[in-house]
Amino acid sequence: MVLRSGCKFGPVLVWFRLGYVVLLWLCVTHLRCARAETKTVVQKDAEFDVTYNDTVTSDNQTIYAFNHTVSRNKTEGIRVTVDVLSEGAESSPILFVVRQKQAVLSFQVPLILRGLYQRKYPYAHVGRTLCQPPTRSLTETQYFFVDVSTLSSLGTHYQLRISRVDSFTLHTDKKFSFTASPSQPQYFKYVFPDGVDTVIVKVNSEMTFPCSVMSIQDIQCPVYDLDNNVAFIGMYQTMTKTAAITVQRKDFPSNSFYVVVVVKTEDEACGGPLRFYPLRPDELIDAGNRSKTLDVVVSPAISCESLSQADQRTSAPSNTDVYVMGMLFCLGIFLSFYLLTFLVACVENKRMHRRREGLLNPADMSPAETASLLGKPGVTPVSPYEYGSFVDNASTLSSEAITDSIASDANYRYMGQETLKRRPFLTAIHHVAIRIERSLESVAGRSRHESLSSIEEDDYDTLADIDSDKNIVRTKKYLCVSDLARKDKRVLSKKYQIYFWNIVTIGVFYALPVIQLVITYQTVVNVTGNQDICYYNFLCAHPLGNLSAFNNILSNLGYVMLGLLFLLIVLQRDIIHSRALDRNDLNALECGIPKHFGLFYAMGTALMMEGLLSACYHVCPNYTNFQFDTSFMYMIAGLCVLKLYQKRHPDINASAYTAYACLAAVIFFSVLGVVFGKGNMVFWIVFSVLHILATMLLSTQLYYMGRWRLNSGILRRIVYVIYTDCIRQCSGPMYIDRMVLLVMGNIVNWSLAAYGLLKTPNDFASYLLAIAICNLLLYFAFYIIMKLRSGERIQCMAMVCILFTAVVWGFALFFFFQGLSTWQKTPAESREHNRDCIVLSFFDDHDIWHFLSSIAMFGSFLVLLTMDDDLDNVQRDKIFVF
Repeated sequence: MVLRSGCKFGPVLVWFRLGYVVLLWLCVTHLRCARAETKTVVQKDAEFDVTYNDTVTSDNQTIYAFNHTVSRNKTEGIRVTVDVLSEGAESSPILFVVRQKQAVLSFQVPLILRGLYQRKYPYAHVGRTLCQPPTRSLTETQYFFVDVSTLSSLGTHYQLRISRVDSFTLHTDKKFSFTASPSQPQYFKYVFPDGVDTVIVKVNSEMTFPCSVMSIQDIQCPVYDLDNNVAFIGMYQTMTKTAAITVQRKDFPSNSFYVVVVVKTEDEACGGPLRFYPLRPDELIDAGNRSKTLDVVVSPAISCESLSQADQRTSAPSNTDVYVMGMLFCLGIFLSFYLLTFLVACVENKRMHRRREGLLNPADMSPAETASLLGKPGVTPVSPYEYGSFVDNASTLSSEAITDSIASDANYRYMGQETLKRRPFLTAIHHVAIRIERSLESVAGRSRHESLSSIEEDDYDTLADIDSDKNIVRTKKYLCVSDLARKDKRVLSKKYQIYFWNIVTIGVFYALPVIQLVITYQTVVNVTGNQDICYYNFLCAHPLGNLSAFNNILSNLGYVMLGLLFLLIVLQRDIIHSRALDRNDLNALECGIPKHFGLFYAMGTALMMEGLLSACYHVCPNYTNFQFDTSFMYMIAGLCVLKLYQKRHPDINASAYTAYACLAAVIFFSVLGVVFGKGNMVFWIVFSVLHILATMLLSTQLYYMGRWRLNSGILRRIVYVIYTDCIRQCSGPMYIDRMVLLVMGNIVNWSLAAYGLLKTPNDFASYLLAIAICNLLLYFAFYIIMKLRSGERIQCMAMVCILFTAVVWGFALFFFFQGLSTWQKTPAESREHNRDCIVLSFFDDHDIWHFLSSIAMFGSFLVLLTMDDDLDNVQRDKIFVF
């Protein structure tokens, strides 16, 4: 039985003994590991402003215990400074852990910071500021501990120092200087004083590099104060010599914030050079000395919420809301132009009314008034008997030769030279009677002709003969406006009205996505806090709601208001002209430059759209959306050139579809230049070639008045012209005036093309705008010179507009070239150009440019509107084309 039992439990005993041996082995192994991992932990009561030199190994850990008294009414910073003195510590760095009441800060020394392309920069000297937890008690004693440990078995020597930062809290308008580096960032606390809702934090340095970052963060732990995490929260911007951020109380519930300054490990973000790429991926690079001395000052700014509560030490008005002052100032300037226009209209209306009364009642006028109307002093008035008999006589005489101007001269001689010399007023009445008779006949003939014709331009061409008549008329050596004003006025009016409706349609479809995009830009800036996205003048950027620079948006109001005023002036002239046509007024039908207002309406609309899109651009100005600000500048320049050309060439001016297609091509190249033009020589070569070809084609079109064809025989005709006019016989150009203009235009455009090809400017949009403006100014100067050369004169109102506009343009360009920011550089470099406000502590130099340029554009439009008013009483066959 015993033997059987032993056999029965034998396997169980074997397994039990085996398990016992394994358990015993595990216990021994665990005891050995526990003995091996046991460290010596030393805790020391430490003091502030004492340097501790110690060595740490993997077998020992040191804890430094500190205590200090915290007051609710006073905030002081605590600075931890660590130096590693041992060589080769990069392989086994020391870990420092600072344990506070409501926060934990840990960092290793040497501190490894990464740059572009994962470059690694070690820093053996590290300084960090501890985050201060808030206290509700009046005074409270708080403890914090600094744990020092490492995995190095050889031991690493270090120095530790804890010190108080007495200037941890910034005071309003008091400058504070400090030094920072990538491993020793600095941050300070600012508390909003009573009555101040908005402040501007300015950080300046005399050193351009190293590149640094300023950040505004809420009072919370942890504080992100290293190069690799400073962008995590709050608002931030890179800087070289200056940085400025406007801070509003409403964004910080604790009524206070931290100003954090971090020096970056590399300068590439600020436009500096890049370091060489390491040969090995994990190779550590010595960063060298990257310490930077900076100044910080916090100054009160303008708030739209605080009224007359600003700090007395500020220069801002203390009893006036500057936002309201800025708005009233802006409205007052431009409403004054409405008032001035109304007064001028009243005076002009009264003058015209007196003139009409004088012509209808000459017997009631004094000799001086009659002389002033006729422009000749000493003229005596005509009697009613002489007036009536002369009109009857003149009507009888004019009926014999009603359509011949020579007959009118014969009638003039028939009246007797002596009588006309003694009665100059009779001469005027004589011509008026003849013109009335001629007008009635021409209107009757035209009415019969119009009743049988279509009002569509393609079906109705008032050169009523075959197409060769156009070649005969338009290629005459000396052209008059009557030669190029033969088409029906209704046809041309309809043609030019299309300019207005097309630009309205273009403006709506262009502006809506622009507004959506800039709102998205502003939202991204507000959410991410990245103020490098937008190129503001940060020293004069006054926020309102979600807008970061309301003053730059408000100053564009002038474009809209003056554009609307110009539309009203054009509308008034259009109504007067339409009434004159309805009553078959001779001057309106046969005299002066043909009046077509469609292009003027388009110009006024373009000015309003320029204001809207410029405001959209200034919501977040940067490189990619600068085209919003320039697109309608191209439109305005193109429309002004077309209007100048239309004045003397109404029948052959470009249609709205052709004009806007060409302007669309210009904007297309503008977009290509912005995207691909920077440093791309291939793009510049293609653009310069196209620019020169377009110049040559346009020159040919203008020289031959459109009477040429671009087809397969063009080269043969060019060779033939060169042979006949240059080789066979040397003959000058047939149209000398046109040739002078086109030669000058080609010189200017070829020079601009060569400049772009050689310099390849980064700002392609401004370069393209310069081409348009140069061509406009050249054509305008040519027009004025030829007008005076042809014996025409410029009336007083037009001369006043020219002089006023020239002066305003001069001042406007002065403020434009101040250059408060530039997106051709990095955001940090652009901020070096920032300047303080100069008007009402609200508007900067660029805002003044907006004011003056809108006024100057309005004046330029008035010049185009009034410069040919002297020809209103001159027959069109006496007005030369140039």
